[in-house]
Amino acid sequence: MRSVAFNLQLTDIQYWATQYPTEDLKNDEKAFAAASRIRGGDCSRSNLEEIAAWKSERRLALISDNSDSEIADALRLALCAREPRSALAVLTGLRGVGTPMASAILTALDQEKYTVIDFRALEALGVADADASLEFYVRHYLPECKRLASEAGVSLRNLDRALWAWSKRKGQTGQM
Repeated sequence: MRSVAFNLQLTDIQYWATQYPTEDLKNDEKAFAAASRIRGGDCSRSNLEEIAAWKSERRLALISDNSDSEIADALRLALCAREPRSALAVLTGLRGVGTPMASAILTALDQEKYTVIDFRALEALGVADADASLEFYVRHYLPECKRLASEAGVSLRNLDRALWAWSKRKGQTGQM
């Protein structure tokens, strides 16, 4: 795997985290409520679908191809996994769940340990052409996000919100 040179495109993570849209905060709350139910033992399709809709409603049709028992097993195994690679691997075994969706599911389940990888975050980190693979997430992306969040004194979730908001605004204005 080639080395990765992250180049954070935004200068004030705290500011950009506050630019995360209010309507998206409401969607966050729904996803995190579903994750709370999963952590409480309700590893149901409906809870997974609530989280999946938060990340990408387009994936719901593919996720519906999984059986209820496959979904429950994957969620239970991801919850008890000690390593991010293991948690991601079991979730990506579900139809319709690639690394970006698995990272969203894990973020909803544990915002202190995981963060979402997607095209917006990669763009804001200056690696828009990076492959959002499981290996890239575990070896490069997650450690870099943890480092950036720690240096900025923000949570992983607020870092993700800042990256998303910066990329979204850049897409609306064409430049930043």
